[in-house]
Amino acid sequence: MASKLKNRKDYRNRRHRRLRRKVIGNARRPRMCVTVSNRWINVQFIDDDAAATIVSLCSRGLGGDESGKTIVAAKRLGGDAARLALEKGIQTVVFDRGGRMYHGRVKALADAAREAGLRL
Repeated sequence: MASKLKNRKDYRNRRHRRLRRKVIGNARRPRMCVTVSNRWINVQFIDDDAAATIVSLCSRGLGGDESGKTIVAAKRLGGDAARLALEKGIQTVVFDRGGRMYHGRVKALADAAREAGLRL
């Protein structure tokens, strides 16, 4: 039987489903979900037990000169997301990279969050 995987998106979705079996957030340690598109980067802090989003940020609302999809924007978004999470009382999170490789924008966002005081 032939594989139903046809393109990069299918492979990424398969990796994400595999990761989501292991990466689960709760109220004490929510899941920091990173979504990267061609135009924007989104970050959500999710309590999977309550099925609720605690904090959500997008690079669209950053303002400034940089585009919403660059590594500079990812660093800024990571720092802002960490500050908002710390204000909500979140100190430790489970990092969900969404099936993406841990480099480039995803790594820059995670490193900026760590530098701002969030434990990943």
